[in-house]
Parts: sequence; structure tokens; C-alpha cells
Amino acid sequence: MPFEFKETPIPGVLIIQPKKFGDDRGFFMETYKKSDFDKAGIHESFAQDNHSFSSRGVLRGIHFQSAPHAQGKLVRVVKGAVWDVAVDLIEGSPTFGKHFGIELTEENGTMLYIPPGFGHGFLTLKDNTHFLYKCTEEYAPESDGGVIWNDRELNIHWPLEGVIDFPLISGKDASLPELETLR
Repeated sequence: MPFEFKETPIPGVLIIQPKKFGDDRGFFMETYKKSDFDKAGIHESFAQDNHSFSSRGVLRGIHFQSAPHAQGKLVRVVKGAVWDVAVDLIEGSPTFGKHFGIELTEENGTMLYIPPGFGHGFLTLKDNTHFLYKCTEEYAPESDGGVIWNDRELNIHWPLEGVIDFPLISGKDASLPELETLR
């Protein structure tokens, strides 16, 4: 199997380490293989691929899509680095409001699977970062939602030190509500 799947403290959120096969020409790696993902318990079909380009210190999120268009995501960095965060927003979940963060870089090749019903955000740690993600549902504006990046209840430690004093965020993301409004 060309992937190593590791569980995180939040059920359903998986760290995926693809195997790189390299030589003096470069490398080759599989980034998705349905049969291997099925064996790991990820039985999703992907409907949309996205590519984000950002400078250092950009924070995007925390975004989600609500049912019936809830999106699962398979995310990775192809150039640069991000601090990537998944937040459980599934009502009634024993881990509701808990989050998991991990550094994804072009060097480590690590991917993260974030199930439907979770919020997602990332902070770019390097200039010229290219971030790719596969989504299980197409973007549906009527289902678009989010939680403010610095929500007190979530208490996410974004690694801003040495990156930027305050993250660069969009007007839309700056006006996202706090977690308590989702209850």
C-alpha cells in the first residue's frame, strides 16, 4: 500500500503519509487511490478539486459547508508550508468543538483527511504556498458557513510567532461568527 494512515485524537480525521519513490530524476508518489482509501475507512467520492495560492501569514477559514452539501476534504501542500486545522462541528459529537492541527509541507508530503461536518482552516507558514484539496461535495454557497479563526472557545494555537504578528484574513473570514452561535 503506498499510504500510511494514522488516526488522530479526533475520530475520522486521519493523517495520511504517501510513499515517495525517488531517484536522481526526482520522485513519484500516488496522492489518492480509491481502493487504499476504502481499506482505511474513507469511502468518499470526490466531486471537486481546489488549488489555493497564498503568501506567508495568510489565514483562511475556519470554513465548512452544512448539510446537505457538507464537504469532506483531502488536503496537502505541493509548495511551501501550512498549519492545517480540522474542527469537529458535528452536533452531538463527543468531540464537538475540539480541533486537531498539523504542519503540512512540500517536504513532508503529509496529507490530512477531514470528514464532512468538520470546519477547516489553515495558516500559510511560507511565501508562495500552493495548497491543494479534494472535496467530497461541490461548493454550494447556500451551505457555506464558518467560525472565526480566533474563537475563544476553540482556543486554537495558530503558530504566528516568527511568521507574522497578525494573520492576513479576508473581510468575509474576519466577520465569521463564534462557535456558540452554531449551537
